[in-house]
Amino acid sequence: MKITKLTTYIVPPRWLFLKVETDEGIIGWGEPVVEGRALTVQAAVHELEDYLIGKDPFLIEDHWTVMYRGGFYRGGAVHMSAISGIDQALWDIKGKALGQPIHSLLGGQLRDRIKVYSWIGGDRPADVANNAKEVVARGFKAIKLNGCEEMQIVDTNEKVEKAVETIAIIREAIGPHIGIGVDFHGRVHKPMAKVLAKELDPYKLMFIEEPVLSENKEALRDIVNHTSTPIALGERLFSRWDFKQVLSDGYVDIIQPDLSHAGGITECRKIAAMAEAYDVALAPHCPLGPIALAACLQVDAVSYNAFIQEQSLGIHYNKGNDILDYISNKEVFQYADGFVSIPQGPGLGIEVDEAYVIERAKEGHRWRNPIWRHADGSFAEW
Repeated sequence: MKITKLTTYIVPPRWLFLKVETDEGIIGWGEPVVEGRALTVQAAVHELEDYLIGKDPFLIEDHWTVMYRGGFYRGGAVHMSAISGIDQALWDIKGKALGQPIHSLLGGQLRDRIKVYSWIGGDRPADVANNAKEVVARGFKAIKLNGCEEMQIVDTNEKVEKAVETIAIIREAIGPHIGIGVDFHGRVHKPMAKVLAKELDPYKLMFIEEPVLSENKEALRDIVNHTSTPIALGERLFSRWDFKQVLSDGYVDIIQPDLSHAGGITECRKIAAMAEAYDVALAPHCPLGPIALAACLQVDAVSYNAFIQEQSLGIHYNKGNDILDYISNKEVFQYADGFVSIPQGPGLGIEVDEAYVIERAKEGHRWRNPIWRHADGSFAEW
């Protein structure tokens, strides 16, 4: 079997899909994207295409190595996301050719399903609390929300009190046993992260995510001394080498590699195994489409330390299209009792509705994240 063609589709709301074709008619799908940089990643995919055409798609490890090491310059969001989508598609082809789900080829699943959380949003604490109750009523056992708005490197107690008030209202609304993940989104710097972590401790959070930006990870040494809440990090790390120091430093309890950013299934399986050796949990980042979610579930299925999966059904970013719109077998993501089942079909286990993908690609998107500014006019992390 030989790879014959790579085709990319920019589709709403903010995704990039990849179709890899072979001379035997077997097609694999991947989702290579950086949110807000879809066109750039698309170009990177087609640069890598020059090497892949005519190659055996089964030689995934070799192709990954060449794509990563063969260009001299390596790593980073765009390069690794291009590799990620290609890697997903190659695994999809291999699974379909052999009639097996990818997790079977990785040693076989060690779980039938995995817990999922749902994003909640809202402009006011009361709105957020109502949204949280609605999500819990649908059966979710865990939720996640942004923990604060913009926050300067040293900010006011009023900002802290507003963030704490929101979490307090949510905890009261949904009770003591629903998991709450609070995403600081890299908006908070070390001085305020210490304060917020301490003030939120009484609310028994499931985790605090990105209390500081990944490039400021040395600050975690001080933040962990102000809270007993697990610390999660990793959506802006792109390889096992990026995760190496995070794990060896010992300040992170949960890692969150993104299978569309951190090298795909091949690399994230290795990252998960590294984390297991440090007794660190795995919760893959995935506010993206159905191909990315299916890839995450393949790694969750074979990773002992995986405990929860992010998924974007109904997320506030999904304007116009949602994750089920692009697949024909919509029942594949079986949500029940706060869990989603591990797909059992060959390859990724999803059937991409190619005709619908082509139709929506005619509209495409140019999604960009908001640009925020502080009251003094300086740039604020979104």
